[in-house]
Amino acid sequence: MSVATHGPAGTRPRAVGRATVNLVVGVSVLYTLLPVLWLLLASTKNRDALFSSDILSLSDFSFLANLRDLFSMDDGIYARWYGNSLLYAVLGAALGALLSVACGYAFDKYRFRHKEKLFALVLAAVMVPQTVLALPLYLIASKTGVVNTFWAVFIPLLFNPFGVYLGRIFSQGYVPDEVLEAARVDGAGELATWFRVALRMLGPGLVTVFLFQLTAIWNNFFLPMVMLSDQKLYPVSLGLYTWNSSANVAPDYYPVVIMGSLLAILPLILAFSLLQRFWKSGLTAGAVK
Repeated sequence: MSVATHGPAGTRPRAVGRATVNLVVGVSVLYTLLPVLWLLLASTKNRDALFSSDILSLSDFSFLANLRDLFSMDDGIYARWYGNSLLYAVLGAALGALLSVACGYAFDKYRFRHKEKLFALVLAAVMVPQTVLALPLYLIASKTGVVNTFWAVFIPLLFNPFGVYLGRIFSQGYVPDEVLEAARVDGAGELATWFRVALRMLGPGLVTVFLFQLTAIWNNFFLPMVMLSDQKLYPVSLGLYTWNSSANVAPDYYPVVIMGSLLAILPLILAFSLLQRFWKSGLTAGAVK
């Protein structure tokens, strides 16, 4: 009797909560995907259709023409920007993730003086906005003579305090101390233990940090704008910004900016799609001990 009376009343709040969660998730998905949908539709239109707000019409299909104009505009410099972004992002994310995870592993597994104080500095650095560091980095680059070079943008991107923090968390969750002790008993040195044992266990964490780093570097805009004046060294983000600024005077830039923006999101989508099983397991590190 009590089950019959309390059952429906108990399930009603749960159903309302589930409906609320589904509504919030649905709104979030729409908020995320609608700009991408607009970008996809706008990339198929020519300049006149864009200014007439005729995005949903099936007429004036100009996708291939816009794509051809994109890679021919300004002597095809967009392809150079795209290659620069791939070099900055992929190589920088790979080296940066390896460095961050190695530092996090050292903070977790080794004992040294002032370890926790140094790690507190790492956590403090996480809260410092990257725009605040742009001017000091420029002054350092100017003193060393690397302004307006590849290295002025690439080297600062390798250091990620948040990646070091994640590296320590992943090391605590994935690398048991007993396994390291067994490797040392078998005669493995510290470097061999790191590369042959710990790094393999930290694979999901390494991929997770890599994806975070890849996204941050690919979308990085302010640092290249401060460091670079040679358009041949621009990443996609800065190059599209210059074209968009020129579109106020030359409206022909609008379709190529939209097409370039569409192509600019493809590497991130591809990276997350191919590596999703690794970063999903990495995000749950430490949840089950």
